[in-house]
Amino acid sequence: MMRQTLLIIALTAAVAIEATALAADTELNLYSARHYQTDEALYSNFTKQTGIKINRIEAKEDELLERIKNEGAMSPADVFITVDAARLAKADALGLFAPLKSKVIDERIPAHLRSNDWVAFSTRARLIVYDKSAIKPESVQNYEDLADPKLRNQVCMRSGAHPYNLSLLASMIAHHGEQKAESWAKGVVANFARAPKGGDTDQIRAVAAGECGVTVSNSYYLARLMRSSKPEDQKVVAAIGVVWPNQSSTGTHINISGGGILKTAPNKEAAKKFLDYLASDEAQLYFADGNNEWPAVPTVKTDNPALNALGSFKADTLPIVELARNATLAQKIYDRVGWK
Repeated sequence: MMRQTLLIIALTAAVAIEATALAADTELNLYSARHYQTDEALYSNFTKQTGIKINRIEAKEDELLERIKNEGAMSPADVFITVDAARLAKADALGLFAPLKSKVIDERIPAHLRSNDWVAFSTRARLIVYDKSAIKPESVQNYEDLADPKLRNQVCMRSGAHPYNLSLLASMIAHHGEQKAESWAKGVVANFARAPKGGDTDQIRAVAAGECGVTVSNSYYLARLMRSSKPEDQKVVAAIGVVWPNQSSTGTHINISGGGILKTAPNKEAAKKFLDYLASDEAQLYFADGNNEWPAVPTVKTDNPALNALGSFKADTLPIVELARNATLAQKIYDRVGWK
């Protein structure tokens, strides 16, 4: 009788474990700092292909990271997705990601666009935008040119604390060393037309309005304006010129949208399937086109009219982990030179 009872208990436990495993394969809890309508199709297609339901929570990066920390080992989050290597580095520094092991990702995503724990799924470029009526394009062919005293009172920038600018300076640290990177940041501050404020679109509009002569902006902000049917946006586009920086040296600075699987993920198998899916041709198109970006998989081609109009360019192939590694130092440099 005792043996039969133990057998029944063992079989019941096995069934419970199997049921739990099956349940884990039927849902995925996604914490995302991406807020684009086209991502809806991305997620629904994953569910259609796999049967795995996506439970999504969207918020700002810092809010999501704070939530994950507070939830601790009991966090329901399986995957964290955000934009910019500096933000992914912050999550990594908190020890949130599990090691990423995927043959699909290793084969499809270039090595410089992934780390051991997180991976890029789309890329964006940081362009130089100038006032065609006031600035000659040959004078702003490189990021380094923005520190030239000839541009005194001509440069508009957003906050030095913003991850986009942190990653740009992080790349300069990697290429030129801390001393030269700080000298550049100091020179740019000396050229400010006004104190940093607003986002990238605000900088573009300021250039078009003649408030300043030159700025830098992520490519997708410009693409949004180019694809807009609003007369005021078309007026902005007509007033500005665009430069792919550093084409004769390091190439144009690239950043990413990306993500990773959390260490505490309750649905790790579903999470792995989701990241593998994001590296597929179909998902790459949705992921990139949703924000006027480029796929991380080099063989996937988009047909975005704004990006096509901007033309091809030489991209910086600096490993994205270098941006993450230098982000903290970049912030210290900005603080030292007064780039608020």
